[in-house]
Amino acid sequence: MPADPTAYEQTSVTCVVPPVQPRKLAKVPFVELADGRLQGVVSSGSDIARVYVSSIAAVTHGFNCSTNNNRPCGGLYGSLCKHLRSLVDEAVVQYGAERVARYLRVEGAETVASGADLAARLDGGHEPLPAAVVFSRFLRHLGYLELPVTTAPLPELHWFPGTVR
Repeated sequence: MPADPTAYEQTSVTCVVPPVQPRKLAKVPFVELADGRLQGVVSSGSDIARVYVSSIAAVTHGFNCSTNNNRPCGGLYGSLCKHLRSLVDEAVVQYGAERVARYLRVEGAETVASGADLAARLDGGHEPLPAAVVFSRFLRHLGYLELPVTTAPLPELHWFPGTVR
């Protein structure tokens, strides 16, 4: 990375932010801060074939949780269900509590200590959101796992060289 911290804005290179801690992917296989939301895919605790698409909007803290075919989560009763709480916990592991809190624009983001602390500071309500966009991003990421191991560049990722910040 150049000495000038704004120089990266002049290049077509994106920085890859390493995870704060290693994550176990069985419960929350996909988590991202994108499209103005904390969003991801959470495995069902009761059915191995079912996943939930969960999201929390920045600023409004509106949240949604539904199956990948838009059936609402049964635990969503005006507050965060267990899937949303798992998503917040794994986002904190992946990105760090302060970074997630800043992204969601939580009051006092610098003092957030854990996923439970962050969840307690969210003050939004249920906002229905179609699951298709997040779920298709998750499926695209799964597709990369099926590719054979190679050091050659992937044509569709040629715009994103892997530099680490």
